[in-house]
Amino acid sequence: MSTFQLNKLVRPNVAKLKPYSSARDEFKTDGRKMVFLDANENPNENGLNRYPDPQQVSVKSKLATLKKIPSTQVLLGNGSDEVLDLIFRAFCEPGQDNIITLPPTYGMYKVLADINNVENREVLLNHEFQPDVTAILEEVDENSKLLFICSPNNPSGNSFSEERILKLLAEFPGLVVIDEAYIDFAENESWIAKLAEFPNLIVTQTFSKAFGKAAIRLGMLFASEAIIEILNKIKPPYNVNELTQREALKVLENSEEIKTQVSDINGNKSVLIEQLLEIEFVRKIYKSDANFLLVEVDDANKRYEELLNMGIVVRNRSNQPLCENCLRLTIGTKTENQQLINALKKLDNE
Repeated sequence: MSTFQLNKLVRPNVAKLKPYSSARDEFKTDGRKMVFLDANENPNENGLNRYPDPQQVSVKSKLATLKKIPSTQVLLGNGSDEVLDLIFRAFCEPGQDNIITLPPTYGMYKVLADINNVENREVLLNHEFQPDVTAILEEVDENSKLLFICSPNNPSGNSFSEERILKLLAEFPGLVVIDEAYIDFAENESWIAKLAEFPNLIVTQTFSKAFGKAAIRLGMLFASEAIIEILNKIKPPYNVNELTQREALKVLENSEEIKTQVSDINGNKSVLIEQLLEIEFVRKIYKSDANFLLVEVDDANKRYEELLNMGIVVRNRSNQPLCENCLRLTIGTKTENQQLINALKKLDNE
């Protein structure tokens, strides 16, 4: 996709927009100690009386090294939901444009489409939970701006075929957003490695899953510099708070510990699968590249309520297409997984 074509995708009002310039965007300290009398802050130092870095330079620098891309190709947001919403607001004209999603998938894509008054065209995955490329491309028209691909997918847990995604990247006329919230649990390489090859590619990730920092609300977006520049025009000036930036830096400086935790979670998943196969009312366990399992049971509504009454919360996904009588089970600690198995065995013997 050429720069000219990207410019055609941007909403006209965004293209003309003069972004808000925060007090800390207008100069560089160059390491000097400054007297800050510019932002109407309380001057009494308490560690949090100053506005945070609006461009999160330190966090982006660490991430750029970790992901092996320039920091100019990184955008951070208040959770992944904010960076996804920014994509809608930058590229989708309300009441005119449309997006394509692939159910069963992450429900926020549809919610954000509804919030932004953008048509959501749903194309079901096939029975192997893989994208139906032909059906997707048949839904495309001149107003199709975004295609959302969740891989590894939520709630099915599987990664999508590289060949199918490559075809969509080559033929979809808008932006292809690959949501990699669970990529750290998978063996396949992140699509970040293909950013230089596909200027229409956007990859999103999160600190909420493998990094174990769901509470700090930090989402990551990786794309071409041209796309990042557009999104930076419309992001709130101080969208990532100081405490979040500090916690993110701590995690990024401890990446080996995260790899150990991911390995442990994947190991616990393998053990849980073996134990689930011993439960008679478990009908099928779908292959998972994530930190959860989609499990078909005899009666999902019944089993969900029974587990809830036993103090165990899982997710009933039976209302999703292709997920009839399916529960989604997050991989917990060894102790939590054993509590789940004990509860299921008790129900199995009743």
